[in-house]
Amino acid sequence: MGVRVVVVDEHRLLAEALASALKLRGHRVLAAAAPAAGAAELVISRAPEVCLFGTATPAEPGVFEPVVRIKRERPQIAVVVLGPVPSPRGIAAAFAAGASGYVRHDERIEGVERALAKARAGEVAIAPQLLQGAFAELLNPAAQPDDEGSRLLRLLTPREVEVLVRVAEGEDTRLIAAGMEIAPSTARTHVQRVLMKLGVGSRLEAAALAARTGLLDRALPTLPAAAARD
Repeated sequence: MGVRVVVVDEHRLLAEALASALKLRGHRVLAAAAPAAGAAELVISRAPEVCLFGTATPAEPGVFEPVVRIKRERPQIAVVVLGPVPSPRGIAAAFAAGASGYVRHDERIEGVERALAKARAGEVAIAPQLLQGAFAELLNPAAQPDDEGSRLLRLLTPREVEVLVRVAEGEDTRLIAAGMEIAPSTARTHVQRVLMKLGVGSRLEAAALAARTGLLDRALPTLPAAAARD
């Protein structure tokens, strides 16, 4: 017997293609949508047996908030997450939100059907190899590269950090010198050293690099109170 299902995915083409495939195999698709917001409202209003919830970023904070709301307001609706090869955190987040299963985006339609049937029956729907892979990563985590912002921050002296912050705020050499109560020539030397240590050729590049790596967020708490207030 076919499953009554709502397909929600951030990519409309994927949602509609999957909905068409499920319809051809005898399932009753109540809706297929890619809402920027309102996913929970859609699923709750249609009241399917199973919601197939697609996401490309299962480990991102807040991704599964719609799932939490669906399970809170309609606990009888089973949710199966459709996503990429998950990290352990992604799997944990999906099930912590109340999902009944997790299926990879590249799974065959038969695998999706099996997951829908298991979820409707109240069973956990996740391939054993996904769990094995998640546990293997938890037991043998890959070494993470050093945080780039922290690494760059360690290259600079406290004085140079203050100069970088002022450069990022758009101050020219004259303003930097006045704010730090140093000679313009000294300010210019500090700026050149900052550019050299960061490996960039201009103040604009330095400001962009600092913003992109989060260096500024790490630098501000290290500044003296007077400098932070300027």
